[in-house]
Amino acid sequence: MLRPRSRRHAHRALRPAALRRLLAAALTAAAALAETLASIDDVEGWLSIPQARRLWRAAHDAPGGGLVVEIGSFRGRSTIVLASAVASSVEVVAIDPHAGTDRGPQEIEGYQHQAATDHDVFNANLERAGVRERVRHVRAFSHDALADVEGDIDVLFIDGAHRYGPARDDIVSWGTRVRSGGTMLIHDAFSSVGVTLALLTTTFTGRDFEYVGRDGSLVEFRRTEVGGVRRLRNVLRQAASLPWFARNVAIKVLTVAHLRPVARLLGHDTDEWPY
Repeated sequence: MLRPRSRRHAHRALRPAALRRLLAAALTAAAALAETLASIDDVEGWLSIPQARRLWRAAHDAPGGGLVVEIGSFRGRSTIVLASAVASSVEVVAIDPHAGTDRGPQEIEGYQHQAATDHDVFNANLERAGVRERVRHVRAFSHDALADVEGDIDVLFIDGAHRYGPARDDIVSWGTRVRSGGTMLIHDAFSSVGVTLALLTTTFTGRDFEYVGRDGSLVEFRRTEVGGVRRLRNVLRQAASLPWFARNVAIKVLTVAHLRPVARLLGHDTDEWPY
């Protein structure tokens, strides 16, 4: 008489099927990520491919029915990444006034004549990428848009004004909206002086966000209580990027002074602003 299989052996029989499902899901995600990266190839912006991968994975992990918020969209490069990564039940909110201010490196103000063009190109890029209907655009400054977004945020991407005051306000005002276990990503960290100073006065010694890692100037944090030894480790892990920050500031100074050959000695071999 055959004995029934033990529960332990039944679990073993299920493992190959589970592994196949995991592999299929991983291959599907990899293909979707590759398609997304191809779709932003000619979209203007300052989001590198490694940064786009990190952003995509964070948004991809947002739970069904969740909320993803972006502060600073410019012409839609990062918006397309976020909207392409999420499940159909996840809401994506892009906040950008398209006012011709804080457009990018050395374009803080005086570009009001480009505002309408930025807005039109943003919408056209989203339409071409097939994500226009997935994104709710709030055309306002971030400090005026708090009431336009309801509920806890699962993924927050901050790439708005890079001056100290507005950058810190985004981290504080919007960071408190991130749910426990949620993700906050900040662009131009350890590159922009204003953004880095904002981090020094918030996440460095704060107790609410744990540093996860970075790709270039894109840093990732997880909303969780940080105390004791973990708090010290959190400070040290962020402080480890300060030499890279000093290098970036030096490169910017040299670039403005038209000393790019000297900047190349620091390993910066392009004409682009370091990000």
